[in-house]
Amino acid sequence: MTFLRMYDTFPVEIERARGVYVFDKEGQKYLDTFAGIGVMSLGHSDPGLLETLKAKMDRYMHVSNFFLDEDTLVVSQKLVNFTGKNGTVYFTNSGTEATEAALKAVKKRATAKRTKIVYFENSFHGRTLGSLSINGFKNLREPFEPLIPNTVELKFNDLSELDNFFESFGEETLAVFVEPILGSGGVVPITPEFAKAIEKYKKQYNFILVCDEIQAGLGRTGKIFAYQHYGLSPDIITVAKSLGGGLPLGATIFLENISQAFEKGEHGSTFAPNPVALAGARYVLEKVPALVEDVTKKGEYIIQSLSCKSLSKIKEIRGKGLMIGIELKESEPHLISNALDIGLLLNIVKGKVVRLLPALNISYTEIEEMINKLEVILD
Repeated sequence: MTFLRMYDTFPVEIERARGVYVFDKEGQKYLDTFAGIGVMSLGHSDPGLLETLKAKMDRYMHVSNFFLDEDTLVVSQKLVNFTGKNGTVYFTNSGTEATEAALKAVKKRATAKRTKIVYFENSFHGRTLGSLSINGFKNLREPFEPLIPNTVELKFNDLSELDNFFESFGEETLAVFVEPILGSGGVVPITPEFAKAIEKYKKQYNFILVCDEIQAGLGRTGKIFAYQHYGLSPDIITVAKSLGGGLPLGATIFLENISQAFEKGEHGSTFAPNPVALAGARYVLEKVPALVEDVTKKGEYIIQSLSCKSLSKIKEIRGKGLMIGIELKESEPHLISNALDIGLLLNIVKGKVVRLLPALNISYTEIEEMINKLEVILD
């Protein structure tokens, strides 16, 4: 095989996808519980989104970054407005590239004394050499070390370790990268106490706080950004996944005194921002704000419904909005194939956490179908 296989793929040949369903070439229908790993926030093949993308493609698909597409200004303004602050946006092709832009902006502000960049165990910020340097998955980092120096891994939600670090190295801390809710790390929300401690040390030592909203952002948790649940005040925000409506697009949002992140020529991309992806982003960002209240209610409904069933294989259910982790008591090697047999697409992280990231506009009828199928395989 000439294709370098990086993932274990499902034994399914997709014919088409619509809403929360994927259809294979044999006519089997599968309910998609993770929406392209959080990418298809409006479901597959949303008619309005498709019309928007086609209209842009009829005009042009790519013209280079020597031209300013009108959607660039609209999308960047919407992203900044969602923060309630002043800022600027740098567009990328992916979440990893958004992390790289954040890292470069952070490194540019290092001093002889202030060099340390903090990240947390089980956090995921990307797979490039820069982002790997702050990736909380040891197995992903080690084959490529040495990476960027002066990065420090701390345990997520461990107040004691955080206190000890800042007591010793607060003045040397340049930046802290944090996912308000660990995604690939098992869907683990930051505790209010830990968020409050980060904010306390930010005020004390004036480091740059970077909130990774690549998976949890843009309405996924019932707020536009997940950090807004926890009182965090980021200087930089990274977004991607659902931003382009299914097309590759990410963004790094630089706020207030970090707004002038780069000078001309210090960073750039041939393809970002792609005009068609920008049109998709404009459509998505116009639709998402009206969904966030229902996202909160739907998430609470799913968690409550599953909890009431006291399913034998479940250890814990956690999350915010439609970003839900179902931690199992033990690893279930055949769970994905068992789910496929009953028409359910599952995503499992950290070996035994079922990660639910359904479309934000999933209906209650579809939620009931998902819950019923989960009950079959988890009891």
